[in-house]
Amino acid sequence: MMEGKMKKIDEEEEHATKAKLVCVTGAAGYLASWLIKRLLLCGYTVIGTVRDPGDERKVGHLWKLEGAEERLKLLKADLTEEGSFDDAIMGCEGVFHTASPVLPTPNEGMLKAAVEGSLNVLRSCKKNPWLRRVVLTSSSSAVRARDDFDPKMPLDESSWSSVQLCQNLQLWYALSKTLAERAAWEFCKQNNIHLVTVLPTFVIGPSLPPHLCSTATDVLGLFKGETEKFQVHGRMGYVHIDDVAASHILVYEQEDAQGRYLCNSTIIDIQDLASILSKRYPNLPISNRFTKPEDRQYYEFNTSKLRSLGMKFKSLEEMFDDTVTSLMEQGHLSPLAPPSH
Repeated sequence: MMEGKMKKIDEEEEHATKAKLVCVTGAAGYLASWLIKRLLLCGYTVIGTVRDPGDERKVGHLWKLEGAEERLKLLKADLTEEGSFDDAIMGCEGVFHTASPVLPTPNEGMLKAAVEGSLNVLRSCKKNPWLRRVVLTSSSSAVRARDDFDPKMPLDESSWSSVQLCQNLQLWYALSKTLAERAAWEFCKQNNIHLVTVLPTFVIGPSLPPHLCSTATDVLGLFKGETEKFQVHGRMGYVHIDDVAASHILVYEQEDAQGRYLCNSTIIDIQDLASILSKRYPNLPISNRFTKPEDRQYYEFNTSKLRSLGMKFKSLEEMFDDTVTSLMEQGHLSPLAPPSH
């Protein structure tokens, strides 16, 4: 009788340990680094996957996070190799799949890599009997690339980007995100995996990794007076990196969280954004040579689903203030006077 009680206690203790054990794919990335930072502060034990755990240049910043020494472990895994996520995911109660294919420029080759990469992670999830929930990072690009919506009606989670339109316009990033998310939903439905997806807009904020990702590089270019990258963006939604990380944890912890969640703070046209930023940071050579693309439709996002869980987003000014401060601290921008208000 006593032996049976002790076994039950051991099983309960083992489950309690696993309940705080989660895996984050692409751990060295821009979003994943912030997500790991928040998870560690919340008391989670995190297994992060990277292509090379010994690459100090890529992963060194993770070991500086509070709690990393005690509750962070980095394991080698590659999106292109089926089974390479097995060890990292086995035993975890939650998986945050943030990793995406890394290509110098978006192209058609992203499609297979994005879909197969997500499926490789989910195949490993299928093998884990402890798994409670998977949170996958998608993108608002999987919602807004379509030409058949009413601009008077804000886009919500029921909207999907048009595969045909993405193909016709060669919108490879939007197409890769759309196909990868659709494939994930289909796989999880077939294999009884509880999936929730987060769809951020353009992510703004401090970079924990010393090397800047493509979006952070675009923002740096904006502050240096470049126009090409942001002119292409036209009208765009923006959200703080810390809010995106917080949203992932929120939908993971909220028991009744279901389906897709749009994650956005502010939508604004590029010429209006440039006007606001040039006044706020008069010492930066922010260009005013942006024009409103005639072929871009007006749209808004309905983020009430995520807000209903208690999510509150930082303002446009907060996210860009934090970005400028970070870029200065990392030596990418010259020190400036405080922003004008």
